[in-house]
Amino acid sequence: MMQALRIASTGMHAQQTNVDVLSNNVANLSTTAFKQHNAAFNDLVYLNKIGVGSTTSSVGTIAPTGAQIGLGVNVGSIYRIMSQGPINNTDNTFDIAIQGRGFFKITTPDGSTKYTRDGSFQLDNAGQLVTKEGYPLDPGITISEDAVDVTISADGVVTGKVNETLTNFGTITLSMFTNEAGLESQGDNLYAETEASGTATDVTAGESGSGTMLQGSLEASNVDPIESITRLITAQRAYELNSRIISTADEMLSALNQIS
Repeated sequence: MMQALRIASTGMHAQQTNVDVLSNNVANLSTTAFKQHNAAFNDLVYLNKIGVGSTTSSVGTIAPTGAQIGLGVNVGSIYRIMSQGPINNTDNTFDIAIQGRGFFKITTPDGSTKYTRDGSFQLDNAGQLVTKEGYPLDPGITISEDAVDVTISADGVVTGKVNETLTNFGTITLSMFTNEAGLESQGDNLYAETEASGTATDVTAGESGSGTMLQGSLEASNVDPIESITRLITAQRAYELNSRIISTADEMLSALNQIS
């Protein structure tokens, strides 16, 4: 009977984590280029009452299924879904959406390299293209203050007119990873390279399987609100069922104590 209490408690802990993950997805419905997370569950070790394939008689008959009692569940991983989010038009000159795979390469104030799909860039006081937090692209792009008609092509080439002369200000490259889901979330829409993600490879947009750039647009969150709310309700129901198991086991123990 006590096993039921322990098993149900593992279910409640697992579903609480699931609710936390789903809540974070819903909270980031409006976060630029946010990628939803899913929780994956593993069953725990089993208590073998009768081992599968164990001998059941002196003539060598074996148990075809055995008798195993599961001891609950835990969260095996929380993984990121890297599918493309919807592209929204903003008409902002320095907003860039990535259509397909790839990340913008960013240099943070401590000198480390981070990666993002949030292309809501702006110009700082030196004319450098930076993120909302002021972190510059790598390689850096600096646009003259007298430049007009700035254009960012699908392959990342930044051009503009300076005194009626077409000027090339550089090329925004993309970084590719073998396992994008292996990147570590850093907050502020930034990711860090890990051993699981593999080493970044810098490529020209549109080449080596990378996506292309779309100026004047941003990638939205890939969270489906209807699906997320449905899964949140399902997780809540699973939590309540596990809670009910604990209540039932407690009632059965109370009845047993009264008999004894």
